[in-house]
Amino acid sequence: MIALLRQPGNARYAGVSALMVLLLTLAGCASTPTLAPELRRQLPPRVQLADVPFHGQRDYQCGPASLAMVLQAAGRGARVDALIPQVFLPGREGSVQPEMLATVRRHGLIPFRLPERYGALLAELAAGHPAVVMQNLALPAWPVWHYAVAIGYDRAAETLTLHTGMTPRREVDAARFDATWARSSRWAFVALPPGRLPASAGAETMLQAIADFETARGPRAALPAWRALVARHPEHAMARFALGNARHAVGDLAGARAAFRAATEADAELAPAWLNLGLLARQAGDNAAARRALKRAAALPGPWQPRARRALDEETDA
Repeated sequence: MIALLRQPGNARYAGVSALMVLLLTLAGCASTPTLAPELRRQLPPRVQLADVPFHGQRDYQCGPASLAMVLQAAGRGARVDALIPQVFLPGREGSVQPEMLATVRRHGLIPFRLPERYGALLAELAAGHPAVVMQNLALPAWPVWHYAVAIGYDRAAETLTLHTGMTPRREVDAARFDATWARSSRWAFVALPPGRLPASAGAETMLQAIADFETARGPRAALPAWRALVARHPEHAMARFALGNARHAVGDLAGARAAFRAATEADAELAPAWLNLGLLARQAGDNAAARRALKRAAALPGPWQPRARRALDEETDA
């Protein structure tokens, strides 16, 4: 599940004054974040995403402005003024993460949370994905929360490039940025169209993100994302199972049956996949295959077992 960081009631959100706070706030004994050796070999030395639009972040509107930047970069016609009522909470003087992610889904994109590592952020930028990052520009006891959009980096200069505050393409020290980012538990996400996957997220994170998108937008919209996840992680039984459910929901019964069969091949203990495979085989008139699958489902303990046994009894009676 996605762990959403809910901010305390006295949290303030940074607007125009954010840059001044950033300049005045000490980063402590911050050091440049390290990268894994393999990642250092893979990453380009410098990345700058030139096609990410900039919108000035006025007081308490850094959330809507950040969303407009990444949505427009992905080809969505989202205006800052239209986004404000969707994510801005007057009582909190800012935007909180659930509303940010839900708004991305409403615009037909999938928000993928990034691993809490500086290297993951650079990997996304190298893949061409601008990222919304959340920072605390003050102290933990009196936070000043701020959203910015990471659009580039320079490893030799040890800088990160942000659209932030009223300044486009601001180069900030990587160590200072990481110190402020760490105070939000390094909360960040990329917004991608269905079928495109993040460079850094693991299979379980992507599975949850796509499932949340499917809940919001429906199986047909999520199908390209499930196909992409299975292509990247063919060994992941639950990804294949989810693909089967989505195919079934849009009426592709043959494709659903193939996906459920592949799910059982990836995990022979996945009872719901056996159950669905059996039910679809019976629907297709393949009674022998239906009995085999239903027997496997009925033999596996869990909440699906009673349904599988009833289906098997119906198959036997028939």
